[in-house]
Amino acid sequence: MKALQHKARVIRVLIGETMGHFALLKTTLFRGATMSALLLAASLNVAGIASAQTNEKPQDQSKAPPASTAQDQRDAQKRADEFAEAAKAINGPAGNPECVWLGRRVVNLMWRDDLDTAFRHLDLYDRFGCPGGHVQATFRCLVRFGGTIDNKIPDTLNTRIQACWINPSAQPQNSNFPPPAPPAAPAPAPAKPPAQAK
Repeated sequence: MKALQHKARVIRVLIGETMGHFALLKTTLFRGATMSALLLAASLNVAGIASAQTNEKPQDQSKAPPASTAQDQRDAQKRADEFAEAAKAINGPAGNPECVWLGRRVVNLMWRDDLDTAFRHLDLYDRFGCPGGHVQATFRCLVRFGGTIDNKIPDTLNTRIQACWINPSAQPQNSNFPPPAPPAAPAPAPAKPPAQAK
């Protein structure tokens, strides 16, 4: 249908151009031979376009998209395994697949200094009821391992983020960082000074 509409549009344009040329040539001295040649050229041009369009093979829209490749299937299996590993290792909502996926994206975006996008993802992360402290601990772990991440080797960052997501208290082998401190206890209230006798 679209091909027919396109063909009709092309023919209308060519006829309109021919008629415009006809009006121009009508006023010139060389009407006879020039007009015949112009009409012949226009008709051949229209016929050539029409035949070229009918020779086009219509696209077969009933074809199914190409089957997923073996690499796509391996990637999907790897993601499923990572979600299952996180669910086993982490108790609570931080092990839920939606929290794992969004949280790892937030940490990745923060590492790449895309803070605007990271904060938008963090809003979604919070909306799903995922613990914000886990993102913080994972990013802290990633910073500790920062020297071991090589941007030239694909998937180094994602692998490290996954490892830190599962175990945020992990330490590099030769670390100059102190181990993470336990949460600070609230400071005791100051004692009241003894009342002075008068």
